[in-house]
Amino acid sequence: MLREIQSFKKLFSKYTELRIQENRNVYLTLLKGDLTNNTSSAIKGISARVFDQGGWGFASNSVIGEESIKSVIREASENASFLGNKYKNSITFPSNPGISENSFITSKQLRTDKEKIAFLKEIDNYITTKYPLLVSRVVGHNILEMEKKLITSDGGEFYSMIPRTAIVCYLTMMKDDAPCSLGDSFGGFGQFEDLFSDPAILYPKIDEIYEHLIKKTEGIYPDAGIKDVILDADLAGILAHEAIGHTTEADIVLGGSIAGEYLNEVVSSPLITLTDFANEAFGKICPVPVFVDDEGTKAEDAVIIEKGVLKSYMHNKESANHFGVKPTGNARAYLFSDEPLIRMRNTAISPGTSKLEDMISSIEDGYYLMKSGNGQADSTSEFMFGVVLGYEIKNGKIRNGLKEMTISGVAFDVLKTVSMVSDDMKWSNFGMCGKKQPIPVGMGGPAIKCKVNIGGR
Repeated sequence: MLREIQSFKKLFSKYTELRIQENRNVYLTLLKGDLTNNTSSAIKGISARVFDQGGWGFASNSVIGEESIKSVIREASENASFLGNKYKNSITFPSNPGISENSFITSKQLRTDKEKIAFLKEIDNYITTKYPLLVSRVVGHNILEMEKKLITSDGGEFYSMIPRTAIVCYLTMMKDDAPCSLGDSFGGFGQFEDLFSDPAILYPKIDEIYEHLIKKTEGIYPDAGIKDVILDADLAGILAHEAIGHTTEADIVLGGSIAGEYLNEVVSSPLITLTDFANEAFGKICPVPVFVDDEGTKAEDAVIIEKGVLKSYMHNKESANHFGVKPTGNARAYLFSDEPLIRMRNTAISPGTSKLEDMISSIEDGYYLMKSGNGQADSTSEFMFGVVLGYEIKNGKIRNGLKEMTISGVAFDVLKTVSMVSDDMKWSNFGMCGKKQPIPVGMGGPAIKCKVNIGGR
């Protein structure tokens, strides 16, 4: 797979990365049984990035061929030389080159779009037959396949084809003349053929969505204030990613993130170990496995918090040089025309030893929060997340469903209040992260018991 670009390495005169990439997307959507979206795209091209005396040069081209490859190497080299002449800064990056070929193309017969639409229609028919009170329903199918080849002047090289496939389902009912909706996505790492053999395997999951939706429509508003809560895996994963993960990306640290003040200090309960996993976690492949990053660095786990102590940041080669550490393989680019940035891969809190039922029974007056909606966090780790699914806990028992609400706080402070961590582990199915460019990410973890600020009615 890599031989076709190896010959161009002789054109490298400075530190150079050469990447060929194709992203393939498919979107199918049924709205109340009607096909409203059937689109597919393939974006491919080549890019080169060169470093010379402190200056980065980048060039890309959507045409893949010998002459265009030579052209982007030359243009990137010229751009780097132009900027380098201004900086005149000699830097040698720490090198940990990785060599890897990882293709996760299915061995099964690929299904046609027509067959996939029929698959979705079977799901839709199940919903309409069993749940006639719904006023709307959406059943969709999304695919993202990222295929890359890369070589670098310091010996890094890889080929990968990483697929992600999801089926999404959203259900809507009316309550008091207002719509109430709830949905979920199923699938994750892999291609359609490996994940979805029969529509019936999703029916119990759809039943679960409906049951939660009924309780949500009959739900109450929570009381405002600092409350004992259990954040289930979805929300614990969002907290780990948005409020902690971004603050510990080394470029954000250099930009003034609060995490820059906390290295080797206690930032959470000792029950918390938080890691950005490269490609495998707890004996299983991660939702977004990265074996070699887009700078050619061998991807390794970055243990961010270990038993409550902030241990490290996520690095590319340049930030690793600044901090005097080894790069972790966190440089990632979404499209061929994007330069690699420091990005998370699969960020999660490690499981603990508590049972979820024991965590619930330990709360006299609080909430069990299960699914997030929109949200935001900043470089101080202050966050505000919407919650679209949750339940009241009274005297150690799950009671009323909750209407949509918000939670907020400072993540490092919230993590210091963690008193229980569940012994299970769940990953989200189709996480995307935006930081100048989108990128697929894995988020998840166990449930955590903590204190958080609840936004009331």
